[in-house]
Amino acid sequence: MAPEGRKLLRLEVRNAETPIERKPPWIRTRARTGPQYTELKSLVRSGGLHTVCEEAGCPNIYECWEDREATFLIGGEQCTRRCDFCQIDTGKPAELDRDEPRRVAESVRTMGLRYSTVTGVARDDLPDGGAWLYAETVRQIHALNPGTGVELLIPDFNSLDDQLAEVFETRPEVLAHNLETVPRIFKRIRPAFRYDRSLSVLTKARAAGLVTKSNLILGMGETPDEVTAALADLHEAGCEIITITQYLRPTPRHHPVERWVKPEEFVAHAKAAEEMGFAGVMAGPLVRSSYRAGRLYAQTKQRRGEALPEGLEHLADGGTAAQEAASLLAR
Repeated sequence: MAPEGRKLLRLEVRNAETPIERKPPWIRTRARTGPQYTELKSLVRSGGLHTVCEEAGCPNIYECWEDREATFLIGGEQCTRRCDFCQIDTGKPAELDRDEPRRVAESVRTMGLRYSTVTGVARDDLPDGGAWLYAETVRQIHALNPGTGVELLIPDFNSLDDQLAEVFETRPEVLAHNLETVPRIFKRIRPAFRYDRSLSVLTKARAAGLVTKSNLILGMGETPDEVTAALADLHEAGCEIITITQYLRPTPRHHPVERWVKPEEFVAHAKAAEEMGFAGVMAGPLVRSSYRAGRLYAQTKQRRGEALPEGLEHLADGGTAAQEAASLLAR
């Protein structure tokens, strides 16, 4: 049985036949706590706040919190879609919590964040696919925290123009939708999504004047040449920021790790992306889509020749990125 009490899918049974893989030596991180991290940790504990950073055990929490950046998950604990790499449970979601956007905005204020990332589950059970929830969360954060950037990582909303428009109109600093993998294995990994449909979401967001972002996860069966082709597809679709990461298997019932990608390959993909014209690139085994997000947004605005919005100038002062592959090789 799966943890949520449902019967395992045949795919999950097959996945579980492969034991959890041993990680290679280059996949590691060091706990480096500083004054900002320590203060945030205290605020989160005393206020009973919830972040993806802590609850997902993100290895980059020390670095991101030190820079006053954090990620929040909205929409509940059940997703209406199942991706073979994702730790979030699949099932029937709870009733929509219409007070959640306010609580997230207040958490951002309590934590004194400089930049916040909001992601969430797919809510195909709702008439609007959850568009109001995502849009209202951005509105509430902006209203309560005028000096905080908001990056919104959305599902595809089936690329329906009315649902996307509701989200786009809130003008998050960055609109992200993650492609995650390459065409050949896309249906196997993300059966409820479509490769071209995901690209169309990014195209529409760029046409709406938003800064666009996506992510690719390596180690699920793709080849290096296929990664290069996917990067080209993303750039052609209008994607400006790309993060590239190593797949880490959450449980035995998830897709086995097909290969451990060495830092040198991440450096090569980063170079290829930069040569294609991506404005912001971050690649490394432990890079995640929200990693150093404020810095990547600031880089992109600079590449566009645009000034950072009033109150967000501090994002241009982003520090180093310890999990970037080039930084790993330089140690």
